[in-house]
Amino acid sequence: MAHTRAFAAGIALVAAAAGLAWWLGLHAPTGGSAGGLPAGPSSATSRAAGVQGGTAGPGRPMEDSFFAARRGASPGQATDPLLVHGLRDMLEALLMEAQDGDVTDPAMLKARLAALAGKHFPADLVPRALALAGRYVDYRVALGQLRTPKDATTDPVALREALEARHKVRQQFFDGDEYDALFAREADLDRYTLARLEIARNTALTPEQRAKALRDAENELPEERRAERSAATAHMDAAAQTAAFNAQNTDDPTRHAARAAQYGETAAQAMAQLDREERHWHQRLDQYSQARSTQGDGAALEQLRRQLFSSEEQQRVDAALALRRMQAGS
Repeated sequence: MAHTRAFAAGIALVAAAAGLAWWLGLHAPTGGSAGGLPAGPSSATSRAAGVQGGTAGPGRPMEDSFFAARRGASPGQATDPLLVHGLRDMLEALLMEAQDGDVTDPAMLKARLAALAGKHFPADLVPRALALAGRYVDYRVALGQLRTPKDATTDPVALREALEARHKVRQQFFDGDEYDALFAREADLDRYTLARLEIARNTALTPEQRAKALRDAENELPEERRAERSAATAHMDAAAQTAAFNAQNTDDPTRHAARAAQYGETAAQAMAQLDREERHWHQRLDQYSQARSTQGDGAALEQLRRQLFSSEEQQRVDAALALRRMQAGS
């Protein structure tokens, strides 16, 4: 099971390793809305209007610049049960569920968040999580107002300016500990992405100098990020192979033989276990979705939800179903 989770984490990091795709993908070149949220009031306007959670809390302040020397996480962060790795995924899942039915008005979203937060966070964390989620909505709206340069993915100067602008927006809504929990891992990879782009565009470098600069840039990543990136790179071929197997409906013996020959027996077994877990997950999603469409929400559906999914999985169900609907409509 540990090998399977490591393999799954490696595949998930493949998407994260692109660094800027999440943020740049939210923007039209002329400055669109973030994640379907309409362009809304600035943080100053939000504060004047008393919008829930419109500004960062009184905790450790963020660095002034995105490229400032990183401070370590504060000692209290490690013991804070809210500010943990995965917090951003939990907020995104909560927001996706709140947006069910194409609700994009920030005020309506916040009202829905209040009713849904208990499904995604333990009861004792709900008040703080809800306040943070409200600021996260305001942050997403403010992010949508930024104008993203068309060439931010190819021009290092434009990318540097875009990263700095995004950092300034985050400063308005989050303190340093919140930033570390929400964005620090992504920020490490963003800085690495920029360094690689600057090296690639530097025509004055010899091939040897460029290779050394790339090694130095990778060494600038925190040790944990380097390990994650190494794992992601190692899993990219496996992830692509699995996607091809799924598209071709390749049977299990054929999958196992190919994987064992390429990656070894232990890895092949771990990947087979992941295949089984993924199929079982989708089978349970199908069963739950069918029950919901025939009998609607209610006590019986809630009981089925508890029977089909663990407490951790229940936090992913609604987001997974929403993602299915989005993919079906695309």
